[in-house]
Amino acid sequence: MHALSKAACGLPVLMLSLGCSQSNSADFGTLEFSELSVPTTQEEKRAIRASDSVTIDGVAYAIGYRDLVRTNETLAELGGRGNDTQVFGLLKDKNGDALLQEDGSPWVCTNGSGPDHTSLLRYGTDLFAVTQLECSLGGAYITKLEQDGLGALKALSTTSVDFSDVYGTYVNCAGMTTPWNSHLGSEEYEPPMAIFDADAENQAWFDDPTWHDAHMQAIADYNKIENTAENAAYFGYMFGWIPEIKIISANGRHRVMKHFAMGRFAHELAYVMPDERTVYLSDDGTNVGLFLFVADRARVLSSGTLYAAHWVQTSADGSGRADIEWINLGHATNDEVRAAIEAKTTFADMFDRVEPLDAEAGTCPDGYTSTNTYDEGLLCTRLKSGMDKIASRLETRLYAAHKGATTEFRKEEGLTYNPDDKVLYVAMSEVAKGMEDGASQDVGGPNHIRLPKNKCGAVYGMNLAGGVSDTEGHAIDSQYVARNMWGMVAGQSKDYSGTELSENSCDVDGIASPDNLTYLPKYRTLVIGEDTSAHQNDYVWSYNVDSRRLTRIATTPYGAETTSPFWHADINGHGYLTLVTQHPYGESDADQAQSADDKESHVGYIGPFPPLD
Repeated sequence: MHALSKAACGLPVLMLSLGCSQSNSADFGTLEFSELSVPTTQEEKRAIRASDSVTIDGVAYAIGYRDLVRTNETLAELGGRGNDTQVFGLLKDKNGDALLQEDGSPWVCTNGSGPDHTSLLRYGTDLFAVTQLECSLGGAYITKLEQDGLGALKALSTTSVDFSDVYGTYVNCAGMTTPWNSHLGSEEYEPPMAIFDADAENQAWFDDPTWHDAHMQAIADYNKIENTAENAAYFGYMFGWIPEIKIISANGRHRVMKHFAMGRFAHELAYVMPDERTVYLSDDGTNVGLFLFVADRARVLSSGTLYAAHWVQTSADGSGRADIEWINLGHATNDEVRAAIEAKTTFADMFDRVEPLDAEAGTCPDGYTSTNTYDEGLLCTRLKSGMDKIASRLETRLYAAHKGATTEFRKEEGLTYNPDDKVLYVAMSEVAKGMEDGASQDVGGPNHIRLPKNKCGAVYGMNLAGGVSDTEGHAIDSQYVARNMWGMVAGQSKDYSGTELSENSCDVDGIASPDNLTYLPKYRTLVIGEDTSAHQNDYVWSYNVDSRRLTRIATTPYGAETTSPFWHADINGHGYLTLVTQHPYGESDADQAQSADDKESHVGYIGPFPPLD
């Protein structure tokens, strides 16, 4: 059944702040997916299900879900010779050799998270999928595709992406297919360098934590660096950036760069605006920020000015509402920041750190700033003279907190843009912790966000405009600057005890833990994926931004996550909604898997659609 969101439009004078459409409906088409039921049978709970039809401007079209490739699948090697093959998802070191797990078996990125954002890219007449890998050491694969006359896609061959020029890559989460035909990825959950630096002399501590075992060891293995606490004090700064992949030949040759100018934090993704130089950056975790980057030139993200958001709350109703101000974190280039990484800069080179006077009260000695950010929590630090530029990029979130930015967002996930209304959407998987009023995560921080807890999460809208200045009164050189943030659609807790839906704790007819987003321009349709334990099976929804109606358009197997739905409007006369199903049976219900193959992740798409560009 359809479900209306709880967000409702207010009086006309409030339409801008509430995000209601001010567009002329005559300018838009209509689009409606056939709806899926809540999965209740074993067959439904084990399957990837998707709408089998979509009605566009009154005409029905047959669609469905189709796999492109799965982890551990063997394909011909793209650009290889003869019978050369590649195992999709195999992780490799800087020399291109397979990385091994503790038991000596090849490390394929299917455990942990698995593949994530997939871009469909063209090079001449050839079509490729670029898929990044969300494991503790990341990676990506370029897969050559065949498109038949009806639009069906088939994987032909694949090759791994070479990240050796940028130290390798790491926890590649969501991403974007850029307007200039490249793959813009992410590196999530950056190593917490304040912790490693503070404990650099404590080798026993360094060797023990599970987090270190899974992440720092992988980094060291890739780069052939001796894995010591002393080395970890600098090499973690190699990760936590935005990588970009560009295909430069029909046999899959490619160019990779990391955009150090865009800052280092737990990047969920970077999303480029229509001017091709304004980029929004989401930060995934507890007590995180929201960032805006304005590049010096369109399509060139290697230099620019970085800003951090300041939430000025105007209402705690629903999912909250705020005005947004932007704090200038300064200008930098990729080369400047990379030079600091190459110089083995450590946290102690940028900041002095002392213990709090009172940890419960969050107070620091005179001359030190108290902050409470992911992943370090309460810190008392003082920026060293002359280190602003480097600290603004290597320790972006902490530096932003020093400058007064809001670092209280919780599980800030997907971003997408609605050009019909000039609205940016951002998902919060959970409204909790630093976003609550007076939570423990507010100790030592400014408590900018003061909202009621909602474990089921919400999607927010942000109205964009030009002519905006930063908090120092300097003009921001963009026509796409967010002025506000308002709750648009939220999930709701629900008790299903004693029913066949007892494994669900959020309303099954609404969203739960919204994750990645994509928008279908001119058709008023926002697509919302889930990454949740509050629905037994994760769903993908379409949401009409005018009627505020939710329609369930995909469901995934037990324990899986729906990652990175992304709309490709017109590829040789067909549209595609790419969709990755991560780690089936991985987060729950592992005993329901009937074979090892059931647990392999899926890279695929819903479609094909008629072109909607």
